[in-house]
Amino acid sequence: MADSGEAEILFERRGALGLVTLNRPRALNALSLAMLGAMQAQLDAWAGDVAVTRVVLRGRGGRAFCAGGDIRQLYALAKAGAHAAVDAFWRAEYGLDATVQRYPKPVVSLIEGLVMGGGNGISVHGSHRVSSEHYSFAMPEVGIGLFPDVGMTYVLPRLPGCTGTYLALTGARIGPGDAHAVGLATHHAAAADFDEIVDGLASGGPIEALLADRGRPVPDPETLVAARAVIDACFSAATVAEILARLDADGSPFATETAALMRTRSPTSLVLVREQMRRGAASSFPEAMLTEYRMVSALMRGHDFFEGVRAAVIDKDGAPAWKPASLDAVDPASIAAAFAPTGRQEPTFGGSPKSGSMS
Repeated sequence: MADSGEAEILFERRGALGLVTLNRPRALNALSLAMLGAMQAQLDAWAGDVAVTRVVLRGRGGRAFCAGGDIRQLYALAKAGAHAAVDAFWRAEYGLDATVQRYPKPVVSLIEGLVMGGGNGISVHGSHRVSSEHYSFAMPEVGIGLFPDVGMTYVLPRLPGCTGTYLALTGARIGPGDAHAVGLATHHAAAADFDEIVDGLASGGPIEALLADRGRPVPDPETLVAARAVIDACFSAATVAEILARLDADGSPFATETAALMRTRSPTSLVLVREQMRRGAASSFPEAMLTEYRMVSALMRGHDFFEGVRAAVIDKDGAPAWKPASLDAVDPASIAAAFAPTGRQEPTFGGSPKSGSMS
C-alpha cells in the first residue's frame, strides 16, 4: 500500500531529530505487524543514541495520521487460524504504545487528518500532540465489537468529567477544539507548516518555543464543551442501561442522537467498556495495558469482533448481527472473564525502552 519500491514505514535522521513517517496513505497509514516491529526496533535504537534528542511521528498522504491497526490483516489471520500471529500483533502494538509512554526523549506527533485506534496509541502517550486544522480523533472500537485499547483504559477515564467514558461508549469523532479542551492534543498548527516544524526540530532548539512560534490559535471546542453537562449527568451512571435511560429522559437532540448511536454498537462491547472505564480510573499504565491484553485475548475467542469487522470492513454492509443482540442478554460472567488472567505467559508493559515491551 506504500508507493512502489518504498517501505510501509520510513525512518530518517535529521540533525537532532529521529523522524518516523507512516507510509501507507491508501490504507490511511494503518499499522501492520511489520510496521510495529520496525518502529519498536528504531525507537529502541534512538533511545540509546545521544545524537537524537527528540522523535517526530508523521503520517503520509494528508487524509490520516494513522487510522489504527490493520484490522483487515488481523481478521484474515484469525480466520485462517493463525492465532499466534494475531497474539503477536497485539503484543507488538501494546508494547510499542508502552514504549512511547515511557520514552526517555520527547515524542512529537504531527497529526493531520484522522487519528483513530492504534494511531492514538503511538501518539497520545507521547510528550507533544500537535493537531492540525483537519485533526479528527476517535476510538470507534465499540462499532466493531472491540473496545478502546492502545492505552485508552488509562487515558480516557482521566479526561475531564465523563468525557472519556462518552468517547469510549459512542466512538464519536471530535475535532481539534474538543481535543485541546480535554487534553488529548497539546499544540495546534497548520498542516502546511508541518514541514517547517520538522526542519526547526531537526536544528535541536527548544521544542516548546518552536511549537509556540509556529503555532496557530486553537479552534473553538464543540461537543465536549457544549454538551458537557449532559455528558457528565448521563455517563456517570454505573451501567450502560442506566446511561441510555438518562439520555432518553434528557430528550435533547444531543442526548437522543447519542442514545441512537450507542444502540448501534455491540452490546457486549458496551458492557465491557463501561467496566473497563471503571477499572481504568484506578489502574497504573502498565496495569491498564495488561488489562487490555487480557480483554482483547478474550474477544478474539468471541463473535462480535469478527462480525463487526465483516460488516464495517469486509462486506461493508453496515449491518452487524451482534450476539447477543441486547444489553440484557449480555452474560455478566463473560464480562468478568474478559478481565481475568489468560492462563498463559502474559506480557508486561514496564521497564526500560531498550528492553522492549516484555520482560
